[in-house]
Amino acid sequence: MVLVALESVEVINQKYNEQLDVAEWVITVIFTIEYFLRIISINKPSKYIFSAYGIIDLVSTLPKYISLFFLGTQSLLALRALRLLRIFRILKLTHFVGESNSLVKALTRSKTKILVFMFSVVVLCIIFGTIMYLVEDDESGFTSIPRSIYWCIVTLTTVGYGDIAPTSPLGQFIASIIMVLGYGIIAVPTGIVSAEFTSQAFNIDRNTQACPNCMTTQHKDDAKYCHQCGEILNDVE
Repeated sequence: MVLVALESVEVINQKYNEQLDVAEWVITVIFTIEYFLRIISINKPSKYIFSAYGIIDLVSTLPKYISLFFLGTQSLLALRALRLLRIFRILKLTHFVGESNSLVKALTRSKTKILVFMFSVVVLCIIFGTIMYLVEDDESGFTSIPRSIYWCIVTLTTVGYGDIAPTSPLGQFIASIIMVLGYGIIAVPTGIVSAEFTSQAFNIDRNTQACPNCMTTQHKDDAKYCHQCGEILNDVE
């Protein structure tokens, strides 16, 4: 990823183009060898190949080879940054991996509530956008209902580009209500996810190792055997 970033700087690319290209090939070859060694070293290669980390390893290795056949694909090398996800395993930062898994579970469990909330926000934007279209004139920028809805979304999310602004007293009053409402709306999804996150805070398993036989993950912290195939797990102590 650093090499790709350096290549995007024209002065550096012109001066060190060959060195950067050699470095990219060295890294690519190392990643390729590692990828095939992983496939060879496990009992069920397909489990690794189609796993999340297996796909990440493959995607981060292919771009350099693709650039041989298709010009202008060098920027795809930035996909190699996906391999940084492995830093959690390499450095054994299991605490952070466990917390991230917990966050993902909290988001999954609260997705229905969030979807209902987002639908409600969309309905509010349509209603307020239509009202602003009726209140304001074309000179203020509210030339259509879709454009008024766009303004309402920008205002409700507190982004406020300023490309459209109400000029009438009534329009400014409604805009003030939308702005204040925006701050309250931002807190709602945060509260939903936080509630789910808190409910499982005392039930987090931080064991991130995969079974050497079937590559199954999500074992209990004190597990000695794989819950899928019964294979003994590696001793990580």
